[in-house]
Amino acid sequence: MIPARQNSDDAREFLVSCRALIDSQLDLLIPKESDEPQRVHAAIRWSVFAGGKRFRPALLLATGQTLGASTDDLLRTACALEMIHTYSLIHDDLPSMDNDDLRRGRPTCHIKFGEATAILAGDALQALAFQTLAEDERLAPAVRVRLIAEVARAAGTPQGMVAGQALDLDAESRDVTKVELDRIHLRKTAALIRAAARCGSIIAGAS
Repeated sequence: MIPARQNSDDAREFLVSCRALIDSQLDLLIPKESDEPQRVHAAIRWSVFAGGKRFRPALLLATGQTLGASTDDLLRTACALEMIHTYSLIHDDLPSMDNDDLRRGRPTCHIKFGEATAILAGDALQALAFQTLAEDERLAPAVRVRLIAEVARAAGTPQGMVAGQALDLDAESRDVTKVELDRIHLRKTAALIRAAARCGSIIAGAS
């Protein structure tokens, strides 16, 4: 059981514990670099284990535990969310998108492995996330379907990350209003954070 959260020190301890737990499970779920195609799997691991805070999985775990779900029941869905988050970062960094050279203090996926491999790594992570949800035998089939729908809604359009990225790209060459900026943030960033809390609630059986 991950430590309960009482104050800021406990919250930090909780986040550190979550990160260790999530990273351990991700290591089991994600193919090894030695597995073919090796370059794609190396790119996935380079991006997933680049030192992220694991905030979204931690929020899912916190919500689900608070509402009575076990850590074991929550863990695979938490990892799936981190896969979706990382896939979005890989694609956001591409030259055709935000064209970033660095992510978390080191070369972005396309800088280190090439643009084509980065695209494939993101595609593979997105697919693996939904496979992880669909094959979670700890959860009832109906619950898995609800989780898949929730994550897909957060990742796509019209209220999800794809919509947010499209609005962000459209805003690059002009001034935007606060309303427009809020629309971008609510989709590009907040959608998956909201999904984390909702998925934890769904697994716990909350209304």
